[in-house]
Amino acid sequence: MSAEGFGASVEIDIFQGYFAITRIVVLAIPGGLASSLAITLDVLQTANGFCRQRGRDDAFEVRKLDVAARTTCRFHPADIVIVPGLGSATAAELLALLESSTGQQAVRLVRRARKAGAVVAASCASTFLLAEAGLLEGRRATTTWWLAPLFRQRYPAVELVAEQLVVADWPIATAGAAMAQMDLMMAIVAKFGSSNLAQSCARYLLLDRRASQLPYMAVTYLAGQDSRIARAESWLRRNIDRKVTMEDLAAAAGLSPRTFARRLKAVCDMSPVRFAQRIRAEVALTLRRTTQLPVDEIARRVGYAEPSTLRRLLRRDQRVLPQ
Repeated sequence: MSAEGFGASVEIDIFQGYFAITRIVVLAIPGGLASSLAITLDVLQTANGFCRQRGRDDAFEVRKLDVAARTTCRFHPADIVIVPGLGSATAAELLALLESSTGQQAVRLVRRARKAGAVVAASCASTFLLAEAGLLEGRRATTTWWLAPLFRQRYPAVELVAEQLVVADWPIATAGAAMAQMDLMMAIVAKFGSSNLAQSCARYLLLDRRASQLPYMAVTYLAGQDSRIARAESWLRRNIDRKVTMEDLAAAAGLSPRTFARRLKAVCDMSPVRFAQRIRAEVALTLRRTTQLPVDEIARRVGYAEPSTLRRLLRRDQRVLPQ
C-alpha cells in the first residue's frame, strides 16, 4: 500500500491518469488521533492484501494528504476522501481547531472534494468539519456521543442520529466515537470493495460487529451539561426505587414539564421516559456487578416490580443482565 505525503508549494493532480481501482485520499490533520489514522490505513492495507492473495489487483489506491502542508490538489468524482478522528479532548479544543487555519483548510478540502463529486467520510469530532463545510445540511449523520449536544446546537439543519455508530448517507458517511473509525472503514470497504472483502478484513483484524453507541453513552456526562437536567438526574438516582412521572422529574429540575422535556431532548436526545429507563438500567448493572443480589431484588431496587421488564430494557440497550 502506498501512503505518501504531498509537497507544499505546487498544485498537484494527485490522480493523474486512469486507475482501475478505487482512489482514496486520507486527510492527516496535525494533532489528530494517531490510532484513527492508523486504523484507516491498516484496514485499507489489509483489504489490498486479501486482493493480492486472490491474484487480483489492489482494491484501493491510497494517498495521505497532510492538511498542514497547505497543498492544493484536484479531486475527481471517483475519489473517496476520509477524515480520521480529531484529537480534541474538550469542546473548547474542538471549537479552537475549527477556527484555526488548519481547521479551515480541512473544511475547504472536504468542501472542494464533495463539489467535485467525491465521496466524503469522517468519524468522531471530524464530523464537525463536514458540518462546517455545509455538507451535512438536510442529511442524517452521527458524531461522537459526548459532543452530540454541541453538534445539535451548532448545526440544527442536520438530522443527528447520535446513537448510531455509522450513518452511511451516501455519498457522505459519518461515524461516532473515535474507535468507530473501524466501523466506518468496514462500511467503505463493503460499499466500494465488496461485502465479502469487508467480512474478511473484520475476521482478520478481529473486529466485532457493533450497531450502536448507546451502551457507551454516559447519561451522567450528558445531563451534567445542563444544571437543571443534572438536578433531575440526581433526584432520580436518590429515588430510584420509586415510580416516577415526568411531572416529578420536571419538578425536581424546577421546570415545567414541557420545558423540561424540551431541554432534556436538546441535552441528552431522550424523552423523560427514556431518560429514567437509562438511569435505572445503569444502576441495575452496577448492583449486579458489585453485589450478590438476585435479579428480582435488583429489579425491585431500581423501581421495577417485574424483573422481565428490566431484562427487556437492558437487551434493547445491548446491555444484557446475566442470570
